[in-house]
Amino acid sequence: MADVKDGPQSGGDLADARSFPGSKGMNLPASEPMHSEILPDYSYRMDYPEMGVCVIINNKNFHRDTGLSSRSGTDADAASVREVFMKLGYKIKLNNDLSSRDIYKLLKNVSEEDHSKRSSFVCVLLSHGEEGLFYGTDGPLELKELTSLFRGDKCRSLAGKPKLFFIQACRGTELDSGIEADSGSDETMCQKIPVEADFLYAYSTAPGYYSWRNAAEGSWFIQSLCRMLREHARKLELMQILTRVNRRVAEYESCSTRQDFNAKKQIPCIVSMLTKEFYFP
Repeated sequence: MADVKDGPQSGGDLADARSFPGSKGMNLPASEPMHSEILPDYSYRMDYPEMGVCVIINNKNFHRDTGLSSRSGTDADAASVREVFMKLGYKIKLNNDLSSRDIYKLLKNVSEEDHSKRSSFVCVLLSHGEEGLFYGTDGPLELKELTSLFRGDKCRSLAGKPKLFFIQACRGTELDSGIEADSGSDETMCQKIPVEADFLYAYSTAPGYYSWRNAAEGSWFIQSLCRMLREHARKLELMQILTRVNRRVAEYESCSTRQDFNAKKQIPCIVSMLTKEFYFP
């Protein structure tokens, strides 16, 4: 959609959106980046008393009326995630086979905890899925319902702190055949930040595509993520680690007795609204 403008050469900020009722556009006063003494750091503060909570939701078995198959191999993923994030200092909350209602209730309760002494928050979701949806044992719920619980305006004790979501689930039914080719700031000072800031969503696959899982060893994405964290968590910045995860997952190729599912590829998708670099301490 084209930019919404209200007057030529006004010098004001313009909203890339449809006009509000009764208005030709949204013209805001000219703005500049905030130059504040509380904005000098380019990496998140990780020296709080606690690293934070790591919530793992591991859904393997589903109600018969959903038509969803059992997710063999997911327990290997859950075990790997638990081991890795525990070694990184997180308090683990592992939950198996939760309904949609119980998933929401669990994360709402976590969002209402006092995170003021914690550096960050991690949530790992392991289940079936579709684009924008994550399945409880009895049916789907919107991912946005879950992640929005931790927005800066709803979970104030995590405002300005990194919130990491790792999502192992399908995002559609497309198959990739591949192609050959040669806060750390003074607490007495106040800073206004976007409510959606400081989130990172690491999806196992690109929008619209299947996500692959080995019935014995676990999923390509989660196993690659855990391996890269074991090897590089203390040395590399998080986005560098996730780039290596992408590379490793891209090297996999499916092996299936079904011809239409054989020799398929996968690439994770990282969506970052982080405002600083993230280094595990």
